[in-house]
Amino acid sequence: MSTYAIGDIQGCYAELQDLLEKITFDPKHDELWFVGDLVNRGPQSLETLRFIKSLGSRAKVTLGNHDIHLLAVYYGTRKTKPQDTLNEVLNAHDAKELMNWLRLQPLLHHDPKLNFTMVHAGIAPQWDLVKAKQLSDEYVAAMQTSDIGQFLDELFSDSIGSNSWDDNLTGINRIRTITNYFTRMRFCDARGKLDLKTKGPMNAAPEGFTPWFKAPNRKMANDNIVFGHWAMLKGETDTPHVYAIDTGCAWGEKLTAMRLKDLTRFNVKAHNM
Repeated sequence: MSTYAIGDIQGCYAELQDLLEKITFDPKHDELWFVGDLVNRGPQSLETLRFIKSLGSRAKVTLGNHDIHLLAVYYGTRKTKPQDTLNEVLNAHDAKELMNWLRLQPLLHHDPKLNFTMVHAGIAPQWDLVKAKQLSDEYVAAMQTSDIGQFLDELFSDSIGSNSWDDNLTGINRIRTITNYFTRMRFCDARGKLDLKTKGPMNAAPEGFTPWFKAPNRKMANDNIVFGHWAMLKGETDTPHVYAIDTGCAWGEKLTAMRLKDLTRFNVKAHNM
């Protein structure tokens, strides 16, 4: 049995199937970890969701910002953007079933036997594993509200303002801040405050900020973390125990899988988009 972590698919279903063929994936024995951003930008988001859902317990998923954006569009609180490729999902006969499944997925997955933690974007420097797991659980519980449309409307109402963690945060601002750290983080300052605007490679950090995994006194510096979200890293972090696997398939680059037991990487080239 092998466990493979797979980078941001973003609807690149054909490339996912190429990658699974390359690693000779056996659904009876192997397990796949998906770091989030399952959908959007690529041409086959619907097929991607259906396939991953069909894997049942053989798949572990953490949600990314594009996945949560899809939920907000489906429940009527956000509009699609010109570059979105979500209409096939939104109009599918099983859309409700898929969205109910997506709502159940966490922001963090940890396997103590493998000694690995998976998230989409990162983990706040001031959180240890116990705290991070607790906050992911808070998010999942909040997403099960009966008024999901109203909840998602509030979640997206002030995303830039929720850029600094405080244990005393409550209500929707607490959940929004949790979500921002897990699904949108790239750069933060020494106290963990986020810069949610800057993209680009590691050396693009604004003054006073650093990539989250290089923050001083990071509590999980000795924990193995695999994450996606940051395609401009091209799979490199130059930091022990931190493994970036978003290699930009949706942007014409590669889709990557990493076998967790020995850190071996496998990739396939993106098809013409």
